[in-house]
Amino acid sequence: MTYKTIKTDGAAEEEIKKSRFLCYLKRVESEEEGRDFIAQIKKEHYKANHSCSAMIIGENSEIKRSSDDGEPSGTAGIPMLNVLEKLNLTNVVAVVTRYFGGIKLGTGGLIRAYSGSVANACKEVGIVEVKELQGIRITLTYQQYQSFSNFLSENNLKEFETEFLENILTNIYIDPEKIEIILNRLVDFFNGKVGYERIDMKLVEVTL
Repeated sequence: MTYKTIKTDGAAEEEIKKSRFLCYLKRVESEEEGRDFIAQIKKEHYKANHSCSAMIIGENSEIKRSSDDGEPSGTAGIPMLNVLEKLNLTNVVAVVTRYFGGIKLGTGGLIRAYSGSVANACKEVGIVEVKELQGIRITLTYQQYQSFSNFLSENNLKEFETEFLENILTNIYIDPEKIEIILNRLVDFFNGKVGYERIDMKLVEVTL
């Protein structure tokens, strides 16, 4: 199981021809959660002219919703949804609130503004890939642990759930297809003097 979503909730603001566009992004697990977030933003910005939205839910992106919220049909919600689709994101809702500045943008201008607002916000908050990876529990001496960060950086890995006991116990999570390669490198790195065992698979977020 692998899917992409935003790294964290966040927001970004742009001004286009005196109109303010505020894009809010949130990770959600259900359509109901997405709708609640849209309602929350609309309540916070009740004086705004429009709060358009788009969301994609499900590991296979099976639920897709969008709303123009009073903007001309097809100029806001669908362009916003298209950005999320192109980035292959899911379990995310985007709301773009517009405060009209008095200058009309036209159909093309609105499409560019709403899609650009979402693209900019996604770039700001970052994207992660959520993967189911194989867990490996590693036992290290304190001396070995001093160089362990070098092994992690060389192999683009992170440590998790580290415990400092008589020895140091720490977990790494590896793509199942790369298990043998990484374990061989681990053993070579510590000249064969390292203990490890396989533990449960886990969903891990990898920053892209």
